[in-house]
Amino acid sequence: MNTTYDLIILGGGVAGMTSAIYGARANLRVLILDENACGGLVNWTKVVENMPSYTSIGGMELVERIQEQVEALGVDIEEAACIDAIDFSGEEKIIEADDTVYKAKAVIVATGRKPVPLEVAGECDNVHFCAICDGAAYKGKKVLVVGGGNSGFDEAIALLDQGIEELMLVEKMDTFFAAQSAQDELQSRPNSTISHSTEVTDVVYGEKLQSVTLRNVATNETIEHECDGIFVFMGQEPGTEVFEGQLSLDKQGYIDTDDLMKTSVAGVFAAGDVRQKKYRQITTAMADGTIAALEAERFIHSITE
Repeated sequence: MNTTYDLIILGGGVAGMTSAIYGARANLRVLILDENACGGLVNWTKVVENMPSYTSIGGMELVERIQEQVEALGVDIEEAACIDAIDFSGEEKIIEADDTVYKAKAVIVATGRKPVPLEVAGECDNVHFCAICDGAAYKGKKVLVVGGGNSGFDEAIALLDQGIEELMLVEKMDTFFAAQSAQDELQSRPNSTISHSTEVTDVVYGEKLQSVTLRNVATNETIEHECDGIFVFMGQEPGTEVFEGQLSLDKQGYIDTDDLMKTSVAGVFAAGDVRQKKYRQITTAMADGTIAALEAERFIHSITE
């Protein structure tokens, strides 16, 4: 198997797949490596309504259409590929994933962000980060939602729409941060309760989840709360541990880039949510991916002419 490419894209989200389209159309030999399935967080989005060309489209459907375009252009895709090591120090960029060594003239890092985990839950199988993906399994059961921002409230409403029998939402801070309309809608549902100033301090499970311990951070009072599943929406963080020591990162772990998506290493670019930026939207991810691919093409031509 030939594992040498012109351009390797780490991450198959919207930014990564947009880069792949531009790279392939520039006649570059392109590979996408993704630790999960292509699409990233868009796969978890129930409805996308601010995407030009679509009045409304499901997140998974949007991803499928983009991936079909990528595959039609001849881009190689390796999903569920665990990146073990990288070496960006030489002229040839080296990536090791699942005991395979890949080489490329240029790399675009588009690994996005991942949900902040609920540390006390450990490896519990009943902890989830996507209501659309995993909510159906809890129809007629009790669930706990952790996180009082827009994601927490929106996903809680989505869970109730899937037939959850009883839902409780908790937020550690002393206020909720979700839009008031979402708060009002959830509070209007008879089978839901919401509590701020409340954190999860323990998770009790044997073969499956049994209950959680909730602590009121203001009064220190604790209660046991029975539930069958936990859905966590406490924000997101960049998955950049593997790039430490290779690329310049900011204090939060985001990759430093300039306006042309160039990182601290020549020939390595970053696009999408993995880099520090103000607006994180599907359309801005596409813009990043476009710029990164065009600059990668320029770089490759500069070292091969």
